[in-house]
Amino acid sequence: MLVYAMGITQHSHGVDNVRCCADLALLTGNVGRPGAGVNPLRGQNNVQGGCDMGALPEYYSGYQKAGAPQVRQKFARAWGVERLPDTPGLPLTRAMDAAASGLLHGMFIMGENPMLSDPDQAHARRALESLEFLVLQDIFLTESARLAHVVLPAACYAEKEGTFTSTERRVQRVRKAVEPPGEARPDWQILCALAKAAGYGGMRYGGAEEIMDEIASLTPAYGGITYHRLDHHGLQWPCPDRSHPGTPVLHLERFTRGVAAFAPVQYRPPAELPDSDYPFVLTTGRTAFHWHTGSMTRRSHLLEREERGPFVEINPVDAARLAIPDRVRVAVTSRRGEITLAARVTEMVLPGVLFIPFHFAEGAANALTNNVLDPESAIPEFKVCAVRLRRNQ
Repeated sequence: MLVYAMGITQHSHGVDNVRCCADLALLTGNVGRPGAGVNPLRGQNNVQGGCDMGALPEYYSGYQKAGAPQVRQKFARAWGVERLPDTPGLPLTRAMDAAASGLLHGMFIMGENPMLSDPDQAHARRALESLEFLVLQDIFLTESARLAHVVLPAACYAEKEGTFTSTERRVQRVRKAVEPPGEARPDWQILCALAKAAGYGGMRYGGAEEIMDEIASLTPAYGGITYHRLDHHGLQWPCPDRSHPGTPVLHLERFTRGVAAFAPVQYRPPAELPDSDYPFVLTTGRTAFHWHTGSMTRRSHLLEREERGPFVEINPVDAARLAIPDRVRVAVTSRRGEITLAARVTEMVLPGVLFIPFHFAEGAANALTNNVLDPESAIPEFKVCAVRLRRNQ
């Protein structure tokens, strides 16, 4: 099997990289068999479920295209509205560009911290500060929430009912363990209250299970999924009806689209390569002890004890050449910004390459990264940009 993470996707040619993985699996016959296939490791929990539910600008739930008239008519009837938009929205990264250029005037952001997770931190700040109205819905007051006009307190995973869908398409129950603190509410309750205040009365649910029933009624791949059927080990979609056992392996007898098609691609280099002014390649990622922008893990004293602050990994060959000892403070500079942090001399990185985790606001790796996007997915090129390094004076 092929298992990949964001070292494949977070490039200006990330979609082509994924196509190459699919081509390799097809070429070697590793599709439609147990223990085979192309398996993406998602960057956050329930990314698969979010995409399945239409958290993409061109789809409704189950990857039903918003541009298809019959799809819009089906959802409009179910939701009791006359019509629905026939044009796709903007992915987050292009929405940030639109905000920075004054074309987008308001945002509602749920559970995301673009001030640390978006490329080119100065661009992200400019975009959010340009908005006439910014609403953040989150469980903590993140760096992005501090820029918001309104912050809505959400419940965390342990404070609500619902489902998560894993990268193997397995839908699993999430059960409430404790009550949300203060005025915090589950996301769906907040959205329903806002819809009612805005004049739409169609979002009335007695609980998360009723929402799951609506999902099943409108989403063919989830058609047979109910809370009762998820109680043991969950179900893997497609699960079209309540007698269906789920689908552990895709393409077992035939490909969904009929015949598999190879997708040859041409090599494209990264948008920014090292030169005499910026001689290092910077790549970013995570550590074992923190997650994403640290909004949760950095509030755990045990995890914070293990990894207290930002650092840059540098190969011993480069460290010796630049007279940089382990743990000394250094400055890393790109064409977009500069940060100071501790050097960590290690053979974990190759000569000519630097690695910085992006969890730490006080040494934000995304102050340096390049806001160039894959033309198809609009994912930024987090994994490659050109930087220089010097010992801090």
